[in-house]
Amino acid sequence: MAPGLYLIATPIGTARDITLRALDILASADVLVAEDTRSLRKLMDIHGVHLRDRPVLSYHDHNGGQMRPRLMALLNEGKSVAYASEAGTPMVADPGFDLARAAREEGHTVVSAPGASAVITALTVGGLPTDRFFFNGFLPNASGQRKSALRELKDVPGTLVFYESPKRIASMLRDAAEVLGPNRDAAVCRELTKKFEEVLRAPLSELAVQCEERALKGEIVVLIDRAGSPEINEDDLETLIQQALQNGSVRDAADMVAAQTGLPRRQVYQLALKMDKDR
Repeated sequence: MAPGLYLIATPIGTARDITLRALDILASADVLVAEDTRSLRKLMDIHGVHLRDRPVLSYHDHNGGQMRPRLMALLNEGKSVAYASEAGTPMVADPGFDLARAAREEGHTVVSAPGASAVITALTVGGLPTDRFFFNGFLPNASGQRKSALRELKDVPGTLVFYESPKRIASMLRDAAEVLGPNRDAAVCRELTKKFEEVLRAPLSELAVQCEERALKGEIVVLIDRAGSPEINEDDLETLIQQALQNGSVRDAADMVAAQTGLPRRQVYQLALKMDKDR
């Protein structure tokens, strides 16, 4: 196996959601590294991958500073090093980021063996638009800081994706409903790929109530739809277009007003074209 750092995606629930390539790497790498060595050993046992006399090293948020030099030394010796996340894809809300960056900076090959991802899995079953999305990981624990973070995301033109704890899910949804609007469509996806997988879909305010009334368990991904187009009456729209036409072409006016209002450009352009002809 060629020297380098191999990033291995591991199942987020069902053990069979691992790729054949990931199993090949686990079977062949000189050194195995994991966020949780117990989880990796269990996964290897399930799939009949023998450890032999190879080392299995722990790498996580609390020991990264001490472990990176040791792992860089192994790479410098020409070893193949496989890093496995605890669940899901390395580098996505995962301590492997600093390890991979250090390896690249020292000129080592970094290879990804892609696979399961809670973000992508939630998007596929959540029922919200997937053409654009913004992954934010975990929001702050404190309500005030959480609301501030949500305000910064209020106008992101895509589906918002968060990880959340079962203990905080109700308060997080309450804050989201207050900041983003109670009627925004959302989905709470929990225990993805596991026996008790569940997806709750409703406006934010309704989801907050549901999660207050239930004691949810397991890993949770929250999806929140983008903001809808603002309501604007026809008279106000025509006034904006009229003002824009005084200083530019129909195309420029349509671009400007569409950006101002969030309305589809085609709709604004057609009205601007009609108004320009009427003039």
